[in-house]
Amino acid sequence: MSDQSSESPRAEHAPEPSAAAAPAQPPAPTQATGPGGSGAPATAPAQPGVPAQAQAAPGAQPQGAVPEPPKIPAYAQQGRPPQQPNPWAQSKQDPSTISRLRPVKPGTVHSATLWSILATTLLSALLLGDGIGPNLLIVAVPASLGAYYAARAAGRRLRPWTAVWGIGGLALLAVPALRDAGWPTFLAIVSAVALGSLALHGSRSWLGVFLGSLGLLTSVAESLGWGVRGVRDRMSGSRGRWGVVFRSVAVAVLLLIVFGALFASADAAFADVLGNLMPDVSVGEGPWRLFLALIGLVGSLAAAYTAAAPVHWDGLSVRPGRARGRLEWALPLVVLNLLFAGFLAIQLTVLLGGYDKVMAETDLSYSEYARQGFWQLLWATVLTLGVIALALRWAPRGGARDRTLVRGVLGTLCLLTLIVVASALRRMDLYVDAYGLTRLRISVAAVELWLGVVLVLIMAAGVFGPRLLPRAVAASAAVGVLAFGLISPDGLIAEQNVQRYRSDHSIDIEYLSGLSADAVPALDTLPEPLRSCALEKIQRTLRDSDEPWYATSWGETRARDILGDWDPGFRTLDCRGMNSGDNGSERDGGTDDSYDPYDPY
Repeated sequence: MSDQSSESPRAEHAPEPSAAAAPAQPPAPTQATGPGGSGAPATAPAQPGVPAQAQAAPGAQPQGAVPEPPKIPAYAQQGRPPQQPNPWAQSKQDPSTISRLRPVKPGTVHSATLWSILATTLLSALLLGDGIGPNLLIVAVPASLGAYYAARAAGRRLRPWTAVWGIGGLALLAVPALRDAGWPTFLAIVSAVALGSLALHGSRSWLGVFLGSLGLLTSVAESLGWGVRGVRDRMSGSRGRWGVVFRSVAVAVLLLIVFGALFASADAAFADVLGNLMPDVSVGEGPWRLFLALIGLVGSLAAAYTAAAPVHWDGLSVRPGRARGRLEWALPLVVLNLLFAGFLAIQLTVLLGGYDKVMAETDLSYSEYARQGFWQLLWATVLTLGVIALALRWAPRGGARDRTLVRGVLGTLCLLTLIVVASALRRMDLYVDAYGLTRLRISVAAVELWLGVVLVLIMAAGVFGPRLLPRAVAASAAVGVLAFGLISPDGLIAEQNVQRYRSDHSIDIEYLSGLSADAVPALDTLPEPLRSCALEKIQRTLRDSDEPWYATSWGETRARDILGDWDPGFRTLDCRGMNSGDNGSERDGGTDDSYDPYDPY
């Protein structure tokens, strides 16, 4: 039996596929032997009832199957241009410098932090609009508490240097509460803000200490959203409790206003006490009070945000310069040391020989000699500190011998510069003795003295290591500003000029009358009519000012107690020609030399 006879009956009796259920796979073509028995494949016969388009052909897709996407040849794929990156997506992937240095985002605002911020905002609006005095310290206390609560909620611990910066900042705010003069008060406020920012960041390197003192500004924008989210979370989670608190506070304020007004109208003494204790808020001051409230809100919120998530400014570092060879590095500094030594040797000769001999040889007056040298020596000290900083950047770093060379050369330069500082201060003392003390002279003398302290700290760092040097320099600056405010510069100026008048009867009443109320105790000891001429302008200022207790310094209060209701009256009619002793002439008489080009005050 042939293959064809055996296959034919199967093909005849096979069931026909229906149109409703097509086979998943096309039927394989029937293998039939050709007429010659060659075994070549024969074409399958057409099935009746099925359209020709539906009949599966060899290699064709079955009906109902999803066609595969066309494949791209390899040569076409190689020629396609690369996809350009999205610049917006790239900016999201690369964090900014601040985000990189502040890796941790703070959690939800703590309730104690919110209450402290609210207290700071209200106190800023109520107390800061009438002047500067103890109110700054009063406002700073709740702001500091808010930062403390935020840091504790974030898991930060109180470190020694953080306590030093924080306590120092609050101590600096005592200067506006004690002194009436505006210029030491301004220095104290700026320094207090810088120390507060350092306390929140905790930096220790040179760049970190510098940027950390200004870094509070970087938290302003992010802190606003943080505060809004915190308030929203509190309101959504406890509407009933917060509503009770707000209603209770509103009712208490309403009762105080109503009954306080009744009692004030019933008793004049109570009204006077109430007027001194409570701030005077009028409708016309609304925009100004609102601005002060906004300042308090933004400042306290930024401080709390920084305390919870500080910026690690120490992550920014300045790479040291290329190390120089010993000869290339040391030769210029050795020459500079020799120049300093020669100058100081001449200064020692002048000191031993006396100033009279120098004035006779140089045809310089006593005051001209003193004035001519101080400013040059001050700039020499400042430039020397710059030279030391650059020398440390390019110092050789090969081993122990290089370290010994650096310490020896720079230590000698610091020691010689300290003697230059002493010479500059001596010249200023001569100048003050000839002309009297002024605000500019006491300020530059204080700066020169602080530069000497910095030189001592640099020498100590060369012995004990430079790890604490940046923070020690910052702390010395803060201590200097605090001491400068506490010694009462205006009072010291008045005391020195009054003492100078008692010794050589030379005084500048016109200048002394422009000092603040801190000078009243010393000026009150002058004889008439100098006393009246010196105090007339200060008394008029005190009479015109009506500041509450929280905006009045202790110096102003003391001046009011000394002067009382005193009226200079007719004594001040002839104050124009009251300057005595040639108005600042030289100590030994001579020509009038009242003009000082270095002192605009």
